[in-house]
Amino acid sequence: MDMFDDLLTSYLEKTCDAESALLQHIHRETYVKETKPHMLSGHYQGRLLAFLSKLVSPHRILEIGTFTGYSTLCLAEGLAPGGEIHTIDNNIELEDRVRGYFGASEWHHAINYHIGDAVTIIPQLEGPFDLAFVDADKKNNGRYYELALEKMRKGGVIIIDNVLWKGKVIADATDSQTLQIAALNKQLTTDNRVDKLILPIRDGVYLLRKR
Repeated sequence: MDMFDDLLTSYLEKTCDAESALLQHIHRETYVKETKPHMLSGHYQGRLLAFLSKLVSPHRILEIGTFTGYSTLCLAEGLAPGGEIHTIDNNIELEDRVRGYFGASEWHHAINYHIGDAVTIIPQLEGPFDLAFVDADKKNNGRYYELALEKMRKGGVIIIDNVLWKGKVIADATDSQTLQIAALNKQLTTDNRVDKLILPIRDGVYLLRKR
């Protein structure tokens, strides 16, 4: 199921703010150098992340899944003065290039880039966080969510990406990833610790606010 065709995506991108030159550069290099460039948040979703971050005005952001750093920089746009973002990824091969992107940004001083297992790293981070973005390996989303929720302040917002999984969650797909994503979505609908809402943007974005 194609959630958004190319024509609609092009229209949406034309009606929101433009990417910065650095984000355009990261976008281009990701599509040239990476085998799975679709994992990049991209222009429209990146503007959503920046918009949500600006609404929250977070002092501390947690990101699980850095990839090439595009979403990190979008989230950083909303940081309150003196704020910081902790972003975690296990792909050491991307580290030098991503650190270069971060170093070229105006938020280079605010970004803490961790390489390793998020399940191990998150408990070691000092909380509370105001905003979290979960966009890593889907099989561990439930663990990432619980770890992030534990670190969130009351009223803090958690964003989980890819929760519609190209529409497979409402199809008869039986592959393990689809079943895991659908199971977590079902679990979250009855989680009384949070307010929740799925936005049918790109591949589905779950917004959760800690009560």
